[in-house]
Amino acid sequence: MPILLAVVFSALAMIAIVGTRYLLVSGAFAAATRLRHPGLYTGLGKQIRREIGWSLASAAIYGIPAGVIAWGWANRGWTAIYTDLAAWPLWYWPLSIFLYLFAHDTWFYWTHRWMHQPKWFKRAHAVHHASRPPTAWAAMAFHPIEALTGAIVIPLLVFVIPIHVGALVVVLSVMTVMGVTNHMGWEIFPRFIWAGALGEWVITASHHQRHHTEYRGNYGLYFRFWDRLCGTDRGLGSFTADAQRGTGGSIHAAVGGRADAGRADDGRRANRLA
Repeated sequence: MPILLAVVFSALAMIAIVGTRYLLVSGAFAAATRLRHPGLYTGLGKQIRREIGWSLASAAIYGIPAGVIAWGWANRGWTAIYTDLAAWPLWYWPLSIFLYLFAHDTWFYWTHRWMHQPKWFKRAHAVHHASRPPTAWAAMAFHPIEALTGAIVIPLLVFVIPIHVGALVVVLSVMTVMGVTNHMGWEIFPRFIWAGALGEWVITASHHQRHHTEYRGNYGLYFRFWDRLCGTDRGLGSFTADAQRGTGGSIHAAVGGRADAGRADDGRRANRLA
């Protein structure tokens, strides 16, 4: 098979994998939401269809570099991904997972904060914040510009930080699950996690919900480290209608026309809150 055709096939296969993963994981957590909080997404059908459309477009953007690098790793020995557990000490296996998550979180914090500058918010990030309230389908609902900033992180890291293929699967699984659960509109983790000592440093839906409510602060993805260091940590949010009414809207009173009409004033909101 010609090299170019093989690379294209690998990219298409990865696009299918990323898109299928999104549909399965977001679909599973959306189903869990229907069981745990019946009616939470009532009236959000149009928004959810929009979220799925943007997310599948993002899956294509994520899949292309991943597919190219996967082909290079398998056929040319690109990247620092290894398969032999003995190649590195066993203690490095969990450490590599943390290194990847911390590096990804660092990249996400600064690019996300940059996306909240008025110019880039209106041009790109408003697509994601048009999900009001965010749902389990919103995790990858990005404008192509924002999707591109996220798509290059892991592909670049695999050239720099050695990682076992199994540990990389763990990283990708954490990335997927946290991306979805942080947008569900309710807290899936037990209270001792998000309200306890661990929750002081690890981000769950309670922390990210406040970002979607107030449009500022809480820019991290996995950890609260950069938010705390840079003074942008605004604490945990609330899922109650009273706490969210009139602040960008994230409960059922804010759905219907407001979910779409709200996007029109996102630029003005960014100017006020950036």
